[in-house]
Amino acid sequence: MRIEEEIQSTKFEDNYQKAVININYTQSWLSNHLRGEFEKFNLTMQQFNILRILRGQYPKPATVNLLKERMLDKMSDASRIVDRLVQKELVSRCTNTCDRRAVDIRISEQGLEVLSKIDVDFRIKDIISKTLTEEEADKLSDLLDKLRG
Repeated sequence: MRIEEEIQSTKFEDNYQKAVININYTQSWLSNHLRGEFEKFNLTMQQFNILRILRGQYPKPATVNLLKERMLDKMSDASRIVDRLVQKELVSRCTNTCDRRAVDIRISEQGLEVLSKIDVDFRIKDIISKTLTEEEADKLSDLLDKLRG
């Protein structure tokens, strides 16, 4: 469905405004879809993002600063998210052996198991592969990269 139909409006200043509104609307649509998938695993999107970063680091630990740098949502409070993941026993915290002021964060076996279940149950590509070809997805990604300059 076209953005005009989705928001029931055809009054745009120009195509630039229409594109920004469409990107914002689509981001919200995608977030809602992802949120529903992650709720099945008692995770938020930000918690999932941190688990994915930690799995990429595994078996090496990460610091909160590294997580902040790599997170998709730069406004997230990584420390608080890590605290919640520790409570769920999906990650562990320990003092860095080289720098006692730093804290190492590692994904736990339970965290790896949850991500494995998500990988089987839900593939992110399934959200858009029904409506976009792989070439169109590549073009869209290129255009979004260009937009961020």
